[in-house]
Parts: sequence; C-alpha cells; structure tokens
Amino acid sequence: MVNWNQTKRTHLLFFLVGLGFVVIANQLAERLRFRLDLTEEQRYSVTQPTKDLLSELEEAVYVDVYLEGELPANFKRFRNSIAETLDEFKVYSGGKVQYRFIDPSIAKSTKAKDELYTYLAQSGIQPSNLTYKTEENTTEKLIFPGAIVSYFGAEKGVLLLKGNQSEGPEQVINQSIEGVEYQIATAIKELSSDSRKKIGMLKGHGELDSAFIAGFTNVLADRYDLFNVNLKNRKEALNDYDLLVLAKPSQKFSQQDKYLLDQYVMQGGKLLAFIDALKVDLDSIGGVGTLAFPYENDLTDLFFRYGVRVNMDYVQDLNSGQMPFVTGQFGDQPKFDFMPWPYFPVINSYGDHPMVKGIGPAIGKFVSTIDTVKAVGVKKTPLMYTSQYSRVMSSPVRVSVDDIRSETVPDRFQDGGQPVAYLLEGTFTSLFKNRLVPQGFPKSDFIANSPENKIIVVSDGDFIRNEFDPKSQKPVALGVDPYTGLVYSNPDFLLNAVDYLVEENGLITAKAKEVTIRPLDKIKVKNERQKWQLINLVAPLLIIIAFGIGKSILRKRKFASFDNEK
Repeated sequence: MVNWNQTKRTHLLFFLVGLGFVVIANQLAERLRFRLDLTEEQRYSVTQPTKDLLSELEEAVYVDVYLEGELPANFKRFRNSIAETLDEFKVYSGGKVQYRFIDPSIAKSTKAKDELYTYLAQSGIQPSNLTYKTEENTTEKLIFPGAIVSYFGAEKGVLLLKGNQSEGPEQVINQSIEGVEYQIATAIKELSSDSRKKIGMLKGHGELDSAFIAGFTNVLADRYDLFNVNLKNRKEALNDYDLLVLAKPSQKFSQQDKYLLDQYVMQGGKLLAFIDALKVDLDSIGGVGTLAFPYENDLTDLFFRYGVRVNMDYVQDLNSGQMPFVTGQFGDQPKFDFMPWPYFPVINSYGDHPMVKGIGPAIGKFVSTIDTVKAVGVKKTPLMYTSQYSRVMSSPVRVSVDDIRSETVPDRFQDGGQPVAYLLEGTFTSLFKNRLVPQGFPKSDFIANSPENKIIVVSDGDFIRNEFDPKSQKPVALGVDPYTGLVYSNPDFLLNAVDYLVEENGLITAKAKEVTIRPLDKIKVKNERQKWQLINLVAPLLIIIAFGIGKSILRKRKFASFDNEK
C-alpha cells in the first residue's frame, strides 16, 4: 500500500530543495555575472576597449534613438540591432547607460515637429527619405537614423546609418549594424574624456594654406586640439603633440628639419602624411598640355627608410570625378561643361583593415602609386586602391585635355587597382642611423630605433584639401564637390585614420565586427507562407494534445497496478 503522507513529505522536500537551489543560483548569478554569445559572428558581444570605457563612466549616459514607428523589415532589423547593442552597453556600464527609442514624426504639432527636425539636422543627424512597399501600397517616410547621446549635460548627435552607399541598401544597413558599437562608444568617449589629444599641422614647407584645410580642421575640432607647428622653431617640443600632419609639402626639407621629424617618430610620435610626387599647372592643360614636374620636398629617402616610396607617376582611372572645362562660347561668356577627368579617381576599393571598413567612395586628385620597400620590423597594410580600370602614367607625364578626349578607351585602362595609401606599423629605423647627426644637435640624444609606432602615407596631397564655392568663394565642407553637389567620404577616412593613430584604447577595433546577411528566399516565402503559418498554429496544439493523452494513459496504467496489488 502507498503511504500518501510519506509521498507528500517527499514531494515537499524536493520542492524546498529545488527552491533553495534556485535562490542560491540567483544570488551567484547576481554576483558572478557572465554573458555567453553563441552567434557565429559574435553579434551580441562588445569589444574589450568598449567594456573598459563603459566601466569607467562616472554618471549616467542617456541615449535617445530617433528610429521608431512603422518601418520596413530591414530598418526594423537595424533598429533591433541598436537596441541589442545598447542592452550590452547597459550591462557593462552597471546600468549607467539608459536609452529610449523615439518616433520624431509623432510630435504634438507641426511647429514642434519642424523644431525637432531642425534640431536633429543641426546635431549632425541628416534625414533620409525612405520609400518602401507594403502589401497595400507604397509608403514614404522621413526618418532620422541616429541618436543624441547626453552625458553630464553635454550632447552629441550620432548618425548611425553609415555605409558605402554604392553597395546597395541591404549592404548599407548591414555595415551600419556593424558600426553601431563604434559610433555610440566614440560619442560616449568624446563626452566623457577629460583630456584631448594634440595634433600638429606642419608648416614652413609650402604646405596647404589654412583656408584649404578648413574642412579637415572642422572635422577634427570636436575631438582634438589642433596647432600649427613649424620645424624651424627648434625650441618647440614636438613630443607635446600626439600626431603630426603633413599636408602636401611642396618645398625642400633641410637635413635639420628631417632630423627633427625622424626623431619625433623615433620617440613614438605618429605621422599622417599626404604627399604629392608631381605637380601640374591646371591653367596649362589645354591644347598640347603641360608636363608634370617633381616636387622637390626631399622626403623620399625618409619614407623609403620607413618602408614606402611614392612614385613619380600619375594614375588615371575610368571611375573618376568630373571637372568643368570651357567647351565654347555662350554669347560673350565662356560655356562650361562637366567632363569625366581620369586624373580625379573615385576611390571605392579599400584594404582589409577596420579603419577603412564601411567607408563610401572618396575622391583623389592627381594620385600617384606607392611601392613598398624592405624595412625590417615594419608591417605594411594597403588602405586604398584605385579601381581595376586604371592605368599608370609614368614620368614624364604630359597632362592634356585633348589627350583625355581621345584616349579614354577601356582597353587602355588595364593596369588594375593601384595602392594609393598605406598604413605602416612596427619598429622604425632612423634615417640617420650610421650617418652623421646634422650640425647643431647633440649626438648623445640620437635615437636609432622607435618603439612600436604607426604612420599613414597617402600619395595625394589634395586628399585633405577642401574646395571653394564658385559664387561665394568660401570654403565648402571637406569631400563636397561644389560643382556637382556630390559628397565623398574623404572626411570619414581622415577621421578614422586620426582615431586609429592616436587613440591608445583601440575603440576602432569595434569596426572589425562582421554581421552576416542571411536573406530569406522571398519567392519561397510567398509560395509556402500559408503552409508554415498552418504548421505554426496547429503543431503546438497537436503536441499539447498528444502530451495530455500520453500522460492520461500513464496515470491509468500506474493506478491500475495499484488496484492489482490490492
């Protein structure tokens, strides 16, 4: 006979023991937190530099994401990925990161909506006009795919929809998802950092005038402090600067100047160099044209020692920007037409490095090829290439409009993509090793080898140069073509390059994240939609019914055996 009282006590004991295990497990989980990401591409993980940044926050960070409401499927995926990333931020910040999603289109009045739209645009969150189809009709919606990050009363707008626009909407969304962690973490770092890095713009060797780099300085001004630096002022300590920028030097560097630059690198200083090998007079390219002559800046041996050589040539590319040319007269005024100009390559091929991941097309002007040379201890990573429809014009190069009109035949552009920017990383050897130290410098202070260091060399001095509005003659934003209105991604490359060179915490490694697109077969989904809907509705019910019947049969057999024992 079954002892029911004993059975009840046993069940109660098991219940209490189980409850105790649950309480203990919860207490341990509260104190010993860990997170396990089982996805193939680790999409729910954040990088260690981001974790370190979040763990050091002193106050709450508020993130308002303006991507909510009725959205097509790909933007819903984007929105959900932002929420997943912010959930991770909230965990690793100890709850200091707080966020909410806002639909800016549901403002209480037209005036309030316009004010909000203006505020978001002025914060750097440019709107996108979204057109998508539903089963009933076609819908148009203005969205602001970005966020406002607030910390200690300071705010920063972050545009989250950032990708290579030439690769199609799905790829842009995917690249934007991959970049969410980096974009938001960078904004938090900028708001929470007490100190700012110092960047020196080298002057005194015919570098670009301040008006021509106004766009570049505007790009960096929010994150860094910029100063003009003249090597001829020997009393100025170069080591005070975290980065030195060479913006198209056109005049000769003396041995003393090169020594100062070299020793700056030997002590761990970073370099970002935009070097032109040849110069051409655009006012003389009509008719038979003009020859391009070398710049006499005398920097070839310095960069050769560090591992690269900017060649005395030009790259023509069929994938190019346009340039206005006089093609006739309209009354008493010259008539201008825009023509493709192969000397202005549109760069849309990038190397395998987080710094250039997801960057859209950039534009170069009179770009040269770069060769790598042997430099022990230096790793050379190509960052940018011209398109596969390129050809190299070896020196002496004659630049003529008439030649371009007659020679832009695809069969002549078969040299393939040419590297035009390199990242150099490692231990650099001084140009002055086994040489006499220039006069005026104590030999005892000479350093022959650098610590682990980084240099970026771009074979286009005008890559950093902004244009001017033809009517107002005022500088336009970097990357903007004032004639066509096209916007290129030069600022994105420059900002990423500076971030990578000077930031020790390595936030830019977050850009290495990859999210794989696994699209559904739309035709198969449409054809089999009802079948799978029916399965999803009926299958759970059948499983529950089968479970109930099975349990009932087992109970009958169990109690039937008790009756037989009696």
